[in-house]
Formats: sequence, C-alpha cells, structure tokens
Amino acid sequence: MSLLGALNSAISGLTAQSTSFSNISENVANAQTVGYKQVDTSFVDYLTTSNNTVNEPGAVVALPDYANSVQGTVTQTSNPLNMAIAGQGFFPVSQPTSTVNNVTSFSPQQYYTRAGDFQVNSAGYMVNSAGLYLNGWQVDQTTGLVNQNALAPIQVSQTVFNPVATSSVQLSANLPATPTAGTATATAPISSDINVYDSLGTEHTVTLNWVQNAANDWTVSVNAPSLTPSALGSAEVTFGSTSGNPVPAGTIGQIANVTGTVTAAGYTTGQPAALDFTADFGSGPQTISLNMGTYGLTNGVTQYAGSAYSLGGLTQNGVPPGSFSSVVAQADGSVVVNYNNGQSRTIAQIPIATFNAPDKLQSQNGQAFTATLLSGTPTAEAANTHGAGTIVTSSVEGSNVDIATEFSHLIVAQQAYSANAKMITAANQLLTTTIDMKQ
Repeated sequence: MSLLGALNSAISGLTAQSTSFSNISENVANAQTVGYKQVDTSFVDYLTTSNNTVNEPGAVVALPDYANSVQGTVTQTSNPLNMAIAGQGFFPVSQPTSTVNNVTSFSPQQYYTRAGDFQVNSAGYMVNSAGLYLNGWQVDQTTGLVNQNALAPIQVSQTVFNPVATSSVQLSANLPATPTAGTATATAPISSDINVYDSLGTEHTVTLNWVQNAANDWTVSVNAPSLTPSALGSAEVTFGSTSGNPVPAGTIGQIANVTGTVTAAGYTTGQPAALDFTADFGSGPQTISLNMGTYGLTNGVTQYAGSAYSLGGLTQNGVPPGSFSSVVAQADGSVVVNYNNGQSRTIAQIPIATFNAPDKLQSQNGQAFTATLLSGTPTAEAANTHGAGTIVTSSVEGSNVDIATEFSHLIVAQQAYSANAKMITAANQLLTTTIDMKQ
C-alpha cells in the first residue's frame, strides 16, 4: 500500500508542477499585455491517514493564486483616452454580443478590467484592445447632472455643437471722471464693441457709445451698425450721490430715462445694475441683458479719477456653431468632447468599481474579471473617493508580471517535476522487485 501511495503522491506532484509550469508560462507570455494580472500557484496537501502511529502518503493539489490587487507599471502614452488606475479598483466594461443595423447589443453580465487602453471605435464607443466597451455614468446635457444610478457603454457623438444666441453681456470698465477734451461728447463718444450671436450662430456687432452729460452723469447709447435703423435705444447712468441713492462715489447708483428698445428696472440695493435691449438680426426679436455689475459695488462699470476709458472685461454668453474636434478623458473620470468653436461638453463620467476581495474575482478573456461570492459585491465610486484609486490620463497600466521572479519559479518547478519523476521511477523499481519475489 505504501508503494502505491508513493506512486499516487508522486503522480499528483507531477500534475501539480505541470499546473505551476502552465501558470508560469501564461505569466511570461503576458508580460507585455496591458492590464494583465499574474497568476501564482498555491500548493495544498491532501492527507490519506495521518496520526501518531501511521502516516499514509496523500496528494498535492495546485490551486491558482491570483494577484489582481497588485499594481502594474503605469506608462505614459500619447492617446488622451488611455487611462490607468493608480490604486484600487477596476474599470466597468461590457462585452458586445451582436451588432444589427449599426446597433450594438451587450451581454447583461458586468465585467471589470484594468486594461485602460481605450479608443473610439467606428460606432463612437470607447473600447479597449480586448474589444471591451467602457461603461460610465451618463451626464444630462440640460442640467449637467451625473446619473449615478445606471451604467451604460460610453458612446461619443460627433454631431455639431448647436449655436447659442447671446442673451447676456458682462461689462467691466472705468469711465474717466474727467475725460480728455474732445472725448465723451456726442460727436466723439467713448465706444465699446460687443460681438454677439443670433439664434443661427451668426455674429453681429453691437456698439456702446458713452457720452458724459455732467459730472457723474452719463448716457449710454446702444447701436447695431448692421441694422437699419442702427440705434436700438439709450439709458442714463448716474454714479454716486448724483443718483439720489445711497451708493459710494464712483459706483453706479441709477439707470433711468431709457429710450427705444432699452429697458431697465432701476436701483435696488444689492441687485444687478443692468439694462435690456432688443434687436432683430433676421431671426426674430432677440433680447440681450447688459450687466454692468451691482448697484453700489465696484464689480462692473465704475467712474473714478482719470482722463481715459479703461476696459476691464467684455464677455457674452453666445456661441457660434461648432464641429467635433476631439474627445479626452480627465483625471476625475469625465469624458469631455471638444469643439472647434472653443466649447466643450462633458458627456459621461467614468466610475471605478472596488471590491472587498479583488483577488477572488473570476478571470475572463481579455484581461477581464467577473464578480464572485468570494470577491464581494462591487461598489461604483468616483475616482479618488471612498477608497477608489486615482485615474491617470494618457497612460496605461502594464502587466504586473516580473520576469526574473517567473524564471526563478520556473527553475523550482523544473527541479520539483524532475524529483517527482524520479520518485515514480524508484517506486516502480521497488514494485517490480516485489513482484519478482514470487518467481
């Protein structure tokens, strides 16, 4: 019985070392595979009989020992959609099942990966080199809110950025308290040009002409040179105590005496010093609000000492139409589409899935994993929150295989395999000797 037990033990040893050799071979083969996680071998002894007086040979079994939580080397790339996770977690991805009439269907099984070499495919989806589709939280384009209740494959649309008609203009400037002779008059007003957009995205110029009526008292006229008539209206703007309201000197205290299409609500403490004007550039009446700061504050138009007009800032919220330019991933997981009109739009946010026991995940094809009872339920978190790792953009995580270590394991496995083979040979010789004793 002992000789047969020795044979069984040695054969199980050959099998176990073969498994170890297989794992080593897979690790070496994937030493350059993006996001690959090495598989070590754990040996477990199974007993037949073992007590104080008897020990019958048992067997050894080789079990996989996964290293899914061991970080691979992060390498920088030139692709703005490549991402690596520094720390814990995985990218949630989906496996496509079919494509019919350019509509892709996906497996209901959720997969996870560290292979972040993503790029946009022909259908606009973000996929990695293994063909897995990156999942994310969708962003509502109207509210800008992220829907963290559902994951879906991220698809990048290359549609145009629709134009936005100008509805608000912000003006920051200082009008000179004592203008240079010959300026700030009806014949030579102080002028500022504003470029605004209509509902079709066409650019138009609106001119603000400032004329000083008296100390601390100005008239601003709004004109659109491309229209006939060009005059849109005017308003009287007074500063400091001249306005009759309790505001500091040099700050706007009242907007009144409006004409044409210009309207103004007048002074209210702490409210915007603004006027509205209306123009029709061919797409229907368009009302634009000219915000000159806050009544009594210095955050917009002021009138302080000086003889020259000083423009601090002039911005508007209109946008011309724009074509798709590029798509990039950001460190917070945002997927941002850029347009050639200088605008950008966040279409999704990439979460990071974390597990209590990531080494217990089940390996799948393409450097992917699926959750198991032992790994625990995944938790989707924003990058760098609640234990989730940080997203490193324009980078990929390489294999966590160390070639030198694998070769060391290979030498040990070869020697152990040879030793088990010799044990089988020796046991066979002893059995032959036992059988020959009958002759």
